[in-house]
Amino acid sequence: MKPMIVLLALAFTTGGAFAATEKKEPSEAQQAQQEKMKACNAEAGEKALKGDERKQFMSTCLGAKPAKATQQEKMKACNGEAGSKQLKGDERKKFMSECLKASPA
Repeated sequence: MKPMIVLLALAFTTGGAFAATEKKEPSEAQQAQQEKMKACNAEAGEKALKGDERKQFMSTCLGAKPAKATQQEKMKACNGEAGSKQLKGDERKKFMSECLKASPA
């Protein structure tokens, strides 16, 4: 009987912990890396690369630095993020200022 009580207590304590965890959305950097991986993978597929040749191409492709974003592209990205966060007024101005400064130029 005692093992049953212990198992039930354990189930209730761990069950709550699992229910409380939420799936986190990937960060912007993670999303960018995922997009880069998709693009490189697609390009390697188009070139029908295999084996060591594919590994070398993927390494080079994934290591390439992205082109610098233009001010307009940064503004669009920050504006979209501010909209998704439903920021208004001073909060939005502050967010936009920080976002534009933080974005790589």
